[in-house]
Amino acid sequence: MPKSSMSPMADIRHFDLTHPPAGFVEDPFPFYDALLSEAPVLPQPDGSFLISRYDDLDRIYRDTTLFSSDKKAVFAPKFGAGSPLFEHHTTSLVFSDPPLHTRVRRIMSSALTPRALARMEPGLIATVDHLLAAMADRPVVDLIADFAATIPIQVIGNLLDVPMDERGPLRDWSLAILGALEPSLSESELAMGHQAVEEFKAYLSDLIARRRAAPGDPETDVLTRLIGDSDTEVQPEGLSEIELIQNCIFILNAGHETTTNLIGNGLALLHDHPDQRARLLAQPELIKPAVEEILRFRSPNQLGNRETTGMVELGGHVIPRGSNLHLVIGAANRDPEIFDNPQVFDVARKPNRHLAFAGGPHVCVGLTLARLEGKIALERFLARYPNYEVLPGRESGGRIRFRGYAHLPARISF
Repeated sequence: MPKSSMSPMADIRHFDLTHPPAGFVEDPFPFYDALLSEAPVLPQPDGSFLISRYDDLDRIYRDTTLFSSDKKAVFAPKFGAGSPLFEHHTTSLVFSDPPLHTRVRRIMSSALTPRALARMEPGLIATVDHLLAAMADRPVVDLIADFAATIPIQVIGNLLDVPMDERGPLRDWSLAILGALEPSLSESELAMGHQAVEEFKAYLSDLIARRRAAPGDPETDVLTRLIGDSDTEVQPEGLSEIELIQNCIFILNAGHETTTNLIGNGLALLHDHPDQRARLLAQPELIKPAVEEILRFRSPNQLGNRETTGMVELGGHVIPRGSNLHLVIGAANRDPEIFDNPQVFDVARKPNRHLAFAGGPHVCVGLTLARLEGKIALERFLARYPNYEVLPGRESGGRIRFRGYAHLPARISF
């Protein structure tokens, strides 16, 4: 995507999210600091607004009347009305308002109860330990491909009981569909996203037919549970067939890249802050606050969106009805009005009321599962490879909305 030559020291009021300045994708945080101090509400050339302050995001997340999650008006010109990407992103949980959001979230939540997550934990530990053992004799590994990206694919594959030999395409489908949410898209990226939705839908239609013919245990098989909850003859408020398919895609997408980024970002941060790694190794009970600090300091999801349903005033700006708001989560999580020394990575930070999982009625439905995956992956990795070294050649994922690594080469055995 094209870039301007603006630096963080230049006038931040010229910042354009669809044409980000040089260096922004690699390191957005100096730009976030400038937004927070100089332009916490920033009009964009396309009529949208960047919103950076924590208190503003918190207000927006909590008010579902004035700030809508429905993106039909925004996604129709972006993806094409009726296109595969449009259908997916306007049907899935994250981009819907009540009553659809309420109905789908109720069904999703019923499949992710504490009891269900407790049953998943032994399988998650076994998956992590298997990956750690497989890396043991290799001189150099990729902490993303060989570890961080594999864990959520296997966890969600297990949740939906996707056969092991059918999981190969899941990651590429997810990356293509989520990549289409970037502020600016090329024609090839758009085409890849549409194709991924179509291929994923076709696969799920077949998997759902097989599962209807031979149901699993709804206590452990989320797909069987969702199919049961989609029987509208029995439950009039259940999911339609297309809602069932699109929200199965959503389960994979929502839990894949963000969790991959949480684990990969965590390993990179602990390497780059050796004092904090040493502290965590000496005090392993800090793993839970450490996961929260990784989520705050380098949020896997850097941007959210809402649309105003009426005129609203924010930060001295009158924002018209129907305006698209870009919620800069990565900036809000470093707001000095909320966090002491926000530029300091502190694995024992408390309190830590970050917005990495959004907030209000739209708070991430899978946040407990994501925290569990992050905790187990990081604590077991550190226990086995405490002296790992990230090598030159790390590669950013290259995205604005989702922040993580595409490759993170490391030496783990010495």
